[in-house]
Amino acid sequence: MHHILECIEAIQTYTYQGREDFLSNSLIQDAVLRRLQIMAESTQRLSDELKAQVPNVDWKALSGFRNILVHDYLGGISLNRVWNAIEKDLPILKQQVKLILQRFH
Repeated sequence: MHHILECIEAIQTYTYQGREDFLSNSLIQDAVLRRLQIMAESTQRLSDELKAQVPNVDWKALSGFRNILVHDYLGGISLNRVWNAIEKDLPILKQQVKLILQRFH
């Protein structure tokens, strides 16, 4: 879980200047996509029991997102979709990960 939180915080650091900076800077895009891939891969290694205790996180969608990042990188990644995930989904996931860490540590 700590690894997931680290990835989220790194992504938030990389994108602190906003959407336009993200969309125009391929270096930031590459860093964000790599961290998203690592984060999604990390969620796949969590036990089913742990995932079941946090039902408000769409673990299956995270796994699917990882598959898109890994297997469809040659043209199927929508940067606008990635930005929407950064803006809307990551803060929620971050909050849930922090709650899990507080509860189990």
